[in-house]
Amino acid sequence: MRWSTVTIGGVCSKPQYGWTTKAMSEGGRIRLLRTTDITSGEIDWSTVPFCTDEPPDVDKYLLHEGDIVISRAGSVGVSYLITRVKPSVFASYLIRFRPGPTVEGRYLAYFLKSRDYWQQIADNTSGIAIPNVNASKISDIRLPLAPLALQRRIVAEIEKQFSRLDQAVASLQRVKAQLKRYKASVLKAAVEGRLVETEADRARREGRSFETGAELAAQGSANAAGGRKPGAALPYETGEQLLKRILDTRRSQWKGNGKYKEPAAPDTSGLPKLPEGWVWCGFEQVSSADKHALKAGPFGSALKKDVYVPSGYKIYGQEQVIRGDHSFGDYFIEEAKFRELENCTVKPGDLLISLVGTAGKVLVLPENARPGIINPRLIKLSLNPSFIAPAYAAYMLQSAWATLFFKGQAHGGTMEILNLGIVKTLPVPLPPLREQHRIVAEVDRRLSIVREVEAEVDANLKRAQALRQSVLTRAFAGDAG
Repeated sequence: MRWSTVTIGGVCSKPQYGWTTKAMSEGGRIRLLRTTDITSGEIDWSTVPFCTDEPPDVDKYLLHEGDIVISRAGSVGVSYLITRVKPSVFASYLIRFRPGPTVEGRYLAYFLKSRDYWQQIADNTSGIAIPNVNASKISDIRLPLAPLALQRRIVAEIEKQFSRLDQAVASLQRVKAQLKRYKASVLKAAVEGRLVETEADRARREGRSFETGAELAAQGSANAAGGRKPGAALPYETGEQLLKRILDTRRSQWKGNGKYKEPAAPDTSGLPKLPEGWVWCGFEQVSSADKHALKAGPFGSALKKDVYVPSGYKIYGQEQVIRGDHSFGDYFIEEAKFRELENCTVKPGDLLISLVGTAGKVLVLPENARPGIINPRLIKLSLNPSFIAPAYAAYMLQSAWATLFFKGQAHGGTMEILNLGIVKTLPVPLPPLREQHRIVAEVDRRLSIVREVEAEVDANLKRAQALRQSVLTRAFAGDAG
């Protein structure tokens, strides 16, 4: 018998749509398999819900080993070959196909992952506003059919090749997990004073003395006038002295209405001991001398989509922060709206902090960032780089210290939600300024290596996926090995 071209409907029994009912998490007898339960490629039966209402003829909808279910909406075309089934029926957005005697179930299941199959799905859904397929369209999808004995050999060869790829992918995923742990350990060490030599230790080693803020200011004037002797040691300013200098500067340069109000210090009771020369502070204390230096985005009603324009002042939102790309996105407002929302404007060096879902994720705007405003899902933090390095603050926000603090304070159930009040209460470990810059340089160096390795790992994962398709292409072209 030669290879032939057949349709899915031609080698399967009559397709069947699933049962329509609501799902409940517990208390039922029969589980309800949904599209969302098969999209990962594996079914975790412990998370599959139960039917609120069982079908009157349960046997008609019961799943059996060897059944293939295909999604007709949502994740259109996603399929799953049922194995090790628990008492369950399938939901209405799934269509069941039962392979007939001329086709091996695993052979058909592997075809449903091939490029040829997905191209036919794409052809059937192109031009449709809400992509979907029906049983008739899936039944008409063509596939190359080998003789039954050869189908089994093809399946065995595919599984051998996939097993090797699975091992390689698992190894790559372990590397990614190790890189993630390493990055976390670098950031943890950075904000605990263990990544670089502390300014206190360096000052002792170099014979430098402690300096007051006034002496540092005077020394800075001498430096500007050329008064420092060549090779003279730089004075040592502690984090506590730096914080005092920041607060004094904020007080003298304050841009706001009414009497200046001293920013509240965070509650430091029960906090771990900091390295010598460090001090606890809050973002409100170290933000720049502007009333709106630490500001949440405008109310949603002030920034509806009907005010968006094709070009103008950029609207920054979570999409830029999540991607770590300030240039992403094309939402803009005109100048009049920009002036109206000037309290929410951002500039290079500002930190953008995500409030919802990816709570605490942060982006530092670079020098070439477009002028714009933040949307309601962000907080902006403006710092004076003469006192605190924005990159240090960003790394601190990405560290386990800030992450755990936010997790403990955030609300919103399954979706973590921060607010301005929570961000204001975060205790921030503040090292001396020179130490901040050394920390940033060392974190940059180490994380650049991490990014290089991650890029190589991701490239290899993409190659593995391409190899899977290559295996399938050869298999269904009559060349499995």
